[in-house]
Amino acid sequence: MIKKKLLYQSIQNTCIISLLIISTTSYLQLVQAQVSNSTQNTIKNSHFQSFKQPKLPKNGAPTGRRRAGAGRNPECPTSLTRLTALVPGDAEASFSASTVAENPTFWFYVPQLPQTTRSGEFVLQVLDGKDVKNVSRTPLTLSGESGIISITLPSQSQYSLKADKKYHWYFHIYCGDPQKTSENFYVDGFVQREMLTQTLNSQLKAAKSREYIAYSTNDIWYDALTNLAQLHHANPQNATINNDWFDLLNVVGLPDIAKEPIVQHYSLGK
Repeated sequence: MIKKKLLYQSIQNTCIISLLIISTTSYLQLVQAQVSNSTQNTIKNSHFQSFKQPKLPKNGAPTGRRRAGAGRNPECPTSLTRLTALVPGDAEASFSASTVAENPTFWFYVPQLPQTTRSGEFVLQVLDGKDVKNVSRTPLTLSGESGIISITLPSQSQYSLKADKKYHWYFHIYCGDPQKTSENFYVDGFVQREMLTQTLNSQLKAAKSREYIAYSTNDIWYDALTNLAQLHHANPQNATINNDWFDLLNVVGLPDIAKEPIVQHYSLGK
């Protein structure tokens, strides 16, 4: 009789444990589904749901370096490894992106720099078949403050991008005086100018100050980023602009940069 009672209790305990496991599993599945739906809604409701984050280029399409990565020279500050170009790409590589501007603006995250490492250089080259020619090569003196900076090409016609050409840019930060060392960290990428279409022009007029919505819909990265960055810098308390700023950087895999302040603008040729 005692054995039967013990057996009954054992079976009862096993059933209770099984029910608890099933209930816990169902609850976890429900929570995961709610989180998944919330994420999908966030993406669906974003202005940038139609922005096409480029996949890894094929057939020899050029790629650059989006993050500076590890350095080999022990004299170079380790902080320079965090230098980042705000362009489409994957974790390391940058992909070619478009602009409709003749003299576009480029954006970078620059880490805090010691006094001895504040010499930079922006280089723009035009690709003409197998030939590579410098369009501009401009030295920069950086503030050393950690944050996002922008660099705009000179307004003179000789520096303007042509719609039928491809361009390669580099942004270097030297590990000391450029007159004494060639050691540097850099990021690079590719830009191609597209002609402003009648459709895009109409969309820009309809968007008014928030032109970035029209640009991103048409996959015009550089101009979408520039317009939104300028609005974000001028309206730091605007929740809508702040959310859109995060969404745009997040869609190209740079959410860590969205929290950084915009600290400096450089107009080349001035």
